[in-house]
Amino acid sequence: MRAKAHVREVGLRDGIQMVAAMLPAERKLEWCRRAAAAGVGEIEVTSFVPPKVVPQFADAAEVATGALTVPGITASALVPNLKGAERGIDLGIRKLNYVLSASEEHNLANVRRTTDESIADFGRIIALRDARAKGEVRVAGGIATVFGCTIAGSVSEKRVVAIAERLAELGADELVVADTVGYASPFQVKRIVRAIQGAVGDLPIALHFHDTRGLGMANVAAGVEAGVTRFDASLGGLGGCPFAPGATGNIDTEDCVYLLEELGFDTGIDIEALVALRRTVEYWLPDERFSGAIARAGLPKTFRQPALEAA
Repeated sequence: MRAKAHVREVGLRDGIQMVAAMLPAERKLEWCRRAAAAGVGEIEVTSFVPPKVVPQFADAAEVATGALTVPGITASALVPNLKGAERGIDLGIRKLNYVLSASEEHNLANVRRTTDESIADFGRIIALRDARAKGEVRVAGGIATVFGCTIAGSVSEKRVVAIAERLAELGADELVVADTVGYASPFQVKRIVRAIQGAVGDLPIALHFHDTRGLGMANVAAGVEAGVTRFDASLGGLGGCPFAPGATGNIDTEDCVYLLEELGFDTGIDIEALVALRRTVEYWLPDERFSGAIARAGLPKTFRQPALEAA
């Protein structure tokens, strides 16, 4: 039996939040169903943000409700605040992902509040969950700009660890450590992840990387070396950050799954089914930039074949 690794598909949220074309709810749900059929276990299906902020998610309620009928997946959603969390709970979402920035400047630009104010809001979300759906809804605490910020530059690693510790104390079921603007390097990943692990113990940690400077897959490998087996990825590498102009998107789901499988993990995901889904999404979004090597080069003949002993 191979050890399990988990890849959460975030293309339906992080991947398309900035695309120019409005993707209809029916296509979002087809994406969801086909990703589930390919073996993806968790899909971040939407975000409960005001439509005037991100018009792409004006159909959040319809997509969330539809995704809850897809068998075999955890349909999660991003919530920016207490109101968003309340909407998610009311609709029946069982996994809420909340994100704040370790960079004070980025947090102010992104949600117009200080990091401490966002931490306090996370506490209110946990209280709401405990009052209305304890045991039924999990809440992940995401920390953005952990490895650097396009506005502030360097971000204090001590501050990152302190935030992680505080989110854990407040009741986070998982931490998502994010390289929002693509600044991370492998040595940095291992150092910070191990520091966070020392502060929060056995609390599950997921890593969210962007491939802005070509180190996305190297950072996944570094995360594995540090003991992490949960990663966010976006089909075709779609996505990006509005505060990192010109940056490429998230790490590519197909490539991430391939790397984890080659490292000996069982992801439970059919890569060829993902590539077929990607071709459909490329057709839907012809003006977007897609990335990734597996979709271009294909799987090698040696994939999942036992290695031959050296002569």
